[in-house]
Amino acid sequence: MQYSRDSHVNPKDEAEVRSNIRHLLLETRPCPSLCACADGNSGTSQLRAVQCSDPRISAVPLNVPADTVKLRLEKTLITKVPRAAFYNLSELLFLWLTYNSIASIHPSSFVNLKALRELRLDGNLLTAFPWEGLRDMPRLHTLGLHNNRLSSLPSHAAVFLPNITYLDLSSNRLTILSAELLDLWFPLPGQRGGSVQRRILGLHDNPWLCDCQISLVVSLSLSIGSPVVLMDQLVTCSLPLGQSGTLLTKAELPRCMRPSIQPAATKVISPLGSNVILRCDATGYPTPTLTWVKTSTYVDCCHRDIVGDDEQLPRNLQSCMQGSPRVGVRWSIISLDALSYKDAGEYRCQARNMAGIAEAPIKLKVVGVTRLSRLPKKKSQKTPPKSSSNNKKPNRTPNASPTPSLKDNQIPQMITAPVPKNITKTVPGFVDKRLNMNSKGPKKGTKKTVKTILELSGNASIPTANTRV
Repeated sequence: MQYSRDSHVNPKDEAEVRSNIRHLLLETRPCPSLCACADGNSGTSQLRAVQCSDPRISAVPLNVPADTVKLRLEKTLITKVPRAAFYNLSELLFLWLTYNSIASIHPSSFVNLKALRELRLDGNLLTAFPWEGLRDMPRLHTLGLHNNRLSSLPSHAAVFLPNITYLDLSSNRLTILSAELLDLWFPLPGQRGGSVQRRILGLHDNPWLCDCQISLVVSLSLSIGSPVVLMDQLVTCSLPLGQSGTLLTKAELPRCMRPSIQPAATKVISPLGSNVILRCDATGYPTPTLTWVKTSTYVDCCHRDIVGDDEQLPRNLQSCMQGSPRVGVRWSIISLDALSYKDAGEYRCQARNMAGIAEAPIKLKVVGVTRLSRLPKKKSQKTPPKSSSNNKKPNRTPNASPTPSLKDNQIPQMITAPVPKNITKTVPGFVDKRLNMNSKGPKKGTKKTVKTILELSGNASIPTANTRV
């Protein structure tokens, strides 16, 4: 078997040929106007960087090459970042938009930047940042917002910052930090899941309101093994007026106090279908926040079949009310209407501030009538109509047993009828006053009257035609 000379190719030569071909292709791609494009080596691949620093640029370039890895837009007249401004740059790793005049950023400006690792927006005019836009950059770990005009850091920003390990907020207009951010940066021992991620924060050169919260941040950052490292520990106070210009480490500030919680009742028993209100009160400094969590449910013999599948527990309950009558005190109630067996279980009221967390359990038991699978059928019985003697007129002969008819010139004989044991015989000639009470006939008895009375009273003897009363 013979082999040609080209059958065996040196791997190094093959890689070099491919690199040269790629380099030629990159040179043929156009570079955005007023920008400079450069290629760098990273192992066996070519990395393209684009830099646009001309002051005549007033908008984000649209024709940036799709294989760009690093894009720098610096010292331009760009004032806003529109929606999906970098959609075609799916390979972008570094995005610098520093020292421009950017005042607004669309929440969807960073769509499709799934590979981005670093975003810098230092030296702009931002008064707000679209924190929800961080969802489009799942691998981002560096965020620079130095020297802007941010006046607040909202609590919902903590939801989108778990992956950020470098956050520069220095030289802004921030005054306070939310408790949610402190929980993210300094998790309590019971909230830590696995290893704690170390973070670098820039908080200096802000007009901080020196209170317990910012004081605790600085003191915790100085402790051994702290999860947070400050870029500059010389944080100064601007408020209150008596502490203005004082270093935070030397200011006399109130100490933080761990929450203490007290429920109105620890066990509640309520009937099925009723309404119940659960309440708890908490104290602490800073003023703690209260949340309700259902942690378990009751399943016993009486309503196991009615409850059905158990719900996913623990479960946070949103339908609650709370208020703070003064600093350091907060109350919260939750209302459960038309109780069912599914509402029974253990509820926990949790109080939290940056100094710690506390909770109190409340057990709710629902009692009621057990539902039967089948109801017994009632037997239908026909009740015969009752005949009342009071409604019958004495001058009317009731429908009694047939009596033999009397023919002319025929003397009737005595006919004897059986007498019930419980009925007393009526004395001939005696008329019951109750039967004659509503009678319209003559007061003196007649033959028909006597016959009617005897038949109604069950008298055994019926007088003949010659009998006189």
